[in-house]
Amino acid sequence: MTKPRILLTRRWPEAVEARLAASYEVTRNESDSPMDAATLVQAMREHDALCPTVTDKITRDVILTEGRRARVIGNYGAGFEHIDLDAAREGGIVVTNTPDVLTDATADIAMTLILMATRRAGEGERELRAGEWTGWRPTHLLGRSLGGKVLGLVGYGRIARAVAERAKAFGMEVVVHSRSRADDVPEDAYHASLDGLLRVADIVSLHAPGGAATRHMIDAAALEIMKRDAVLVNTGRGTLIDEAALAVALKDGTIAAAGLDVYEREPAVEAALAGLPNAVLLPHLGSATLETREAMGMKVADNLDAFFAGREPFDRVA
Repeated sequence: MTKPRILLTRRWPEAVEARLAASYEVTRNESDSPMDAATLVQAMREHDALCPTVTDKITRDVILTEGRRARVIGNYGAGFEHIDLDAAREGGIVVTNTPDVLTDATADIAMTLILMATRRAGEGERELRAGEWTGWRPTHLLGRSLGGKVLGLVGYGRIARAVAERAKAFGMEVVVHSRSRADDVPEDAYHASLDGLLRVADIVSLHAPGGAATRHMIDAAALEIMKRDAVLVNTGRGTLIDEAALAVALKDGTIAAAGLDVYEREPAVEAALAGLPNAVLLPHLGSATLETREAMGMKVADNLDAFFAGREPFDRVA
């Protein structure tokens, strides 16, 4: 019996590629560089499944290409804003994602950014590597302690809850803004409005979903509301922040610092941000542990196995 043909748009962990190769005819992107729209269109015509990552733009034109063979898109990642779900539904193409396996790794990166930004670790490392460190002195690169500070979580899903657990171990107070108050959030810790949370939080950590409703929820006006010594962290979606406005706010001292792991136009980063010492910038490392990336790939494999066996995939989003 002929094996279904699947295309991986980037290289995946070795264990996952081996599992897929046992059941499918796998086309790997050996260069591990982004595929352009024309290549993705051709993949839809030549393969039974397309397996993209969150950095691939799976547009309407790609999905509804004439002569398409692909019947399922197995996305490697929890986010799916890069896939035109309406086009997939119109074309009768199933789309799956990989939720629930990124929580701890992403929460760890959020705490990494919080610590790096509040303790000015990025500035210190750059200074040392440049040979500019002149030795210990009492007022050198003074940061802020986390104990007693207020952490504001924007969005309160699994990752935000995991960040809250970690923050409490540092002695932080946690407040939340979300669409509705969850049962495990005390009434006095819940802010129905984003502005209310921004006014009281020493550190703001973004965990809201992407999409039109949340695009640039942190803009120039929101940044003006925040405390002058506040820190902004984003491990959610790059579109949550107006990066140009953030660069101005960091330069002008509207807020003290920011730590980002996701960006609006990845892999491009707002040029003004890259030159700011009080911006900690990581290259989308939220899920970048071997354990997590393998688990993500195995979820894709589970969904493909179910689909090609005629069963409902576990993590269907369209």
